This record gives sequence, structure tokens and C-alpha cells, in this order.
Amino acid sequence: MKYTTTVIIKGSRNEVIQKIASPEDMKHWQRGLKNYKLLEGTPGHKGATMELYYVMGKRKMMITETILENRFPDELHASYTTKGVKNIQKNYFKEISPDTTEWLSESEFQFQGFGMKVMGWLMPNAFKKQSLKYMEDFKNFVEQGISVAENP
Repeated sequence: MKYTTTVIIKGSRNEVIQKIASPEDMKHWQRGLKNYKLLEGTPGHKGATMELYYVMGKRKMMITETILENRFPDELHASYTTKGVKNIQKNYFKEISPDTTEWLSESEFQFQGFGMKVMGWLMPNAFKKQSLKYMEDFKNFVEQGISVAENP
């Protein structure tokens, strides 16, 4: 399953890049993120891997992030892997004006196992909606300093 999402952020591309590249800032725009652990490399650099720990309701989830390509300030590509699902995300950052940035994200989900394939087939809009929610939360964090962290 593939789709593209876009958000316009009132913030310089430099500010957007600094905040999206900061592991410490992730908790402010990724709902449910409780912790992260660097496994290898330098955060944000090609080849770096991190484990991201989320709690969503009663569900706990660990996702492994691998940076595939970092061509800041223009692009950042990464893969996110958890049980039964791999998401390859290609992010592009375009300066619309000195204080406005477009963030375009191309997502490709690869499902493993019958159950996950059925879920992807039955609920494709849920995945796109979640991606857009993260992007909107990031936009609110950059523009207004609004954090989704439970204890910011």
C-alpha cells in the first residue's frame, strides 16, 4: 500500500529540519512515544538505527527505525519495522517562503502474514489518517509549541 501526505508548516525549513531531526523532540509530536534507544550510528544519519517504544491505550509496541538516506535540508528517508509491518517513508522538505515549509511524505507499507495483509486491505485509510495526524501534530509543535507528550 502506497500513499502521499502533505502539510504546510509556518516555520523556516531550517527550523523544521532541526525539530524533525531531534530525537528529544519526537515525543512532542509522536503520540504514544514513551522512549527511544539508539542501537547503532548517529541519530538521523544514514545507517543509524533506533528502537522506538510506544504505548497506545493498552497496546505496547516497539518499532525499529533505520535511516535509509539523509539529504537535509531537502530529504530524509527511513524505514520503520514492527511485527508484521514495514513502512518505508520518503520525506521531502520544500521551502515555500523564508518562513513556510512544505513537508511531503511518501509512505509504502509492506505487510507480512495473512492477518496484517487483510488489515492493510480493509483499512488503508486508517494508515493514511494516522500518518497525517503525526504530521499535523508536528505542524502544531513547530507553529505553536503544542506538545502531545503526556508529561512534556
